Amino acid sequence: NGEAVKSCTILAVQADGASVTTIEGLARDGVMHPMQQAFMENHGLQCGYCTPGMVMAAVGLLNENPKPTEEQVRLGLEGNLCRCTGYHNIVKSVLAAASAK
Repeated sequence: NGEAVKSCTILAVQADGASVTTIEGLARDGVMHPMQQAFMENHGLQCGYCTPGMVMAAVGLLNENPKPTEEQVRLGLEGNLCRCTGYHNIVKSVLAAASAK
């Protein structure tokens, strides 16, 4: 219903009757969502393991705060773990998507 939640913290039955958007549902008619595009252009994908959660959390963040600062992006992504190299390109991707709005 437009609220970003971590799938590991909610039971499927709790989503019964709700509108659920997954990473696959962001693209429309084969066109990537602006956040997906920003992750691709700014090398925020890394190994890809954390990408769906990062993208969905970032979309939720921008829905609440369309022009976040770097610190607000880092705080908004807190709890989504990247096991690769770090968060620099992920944060850069979110800020790029926010600037494109």
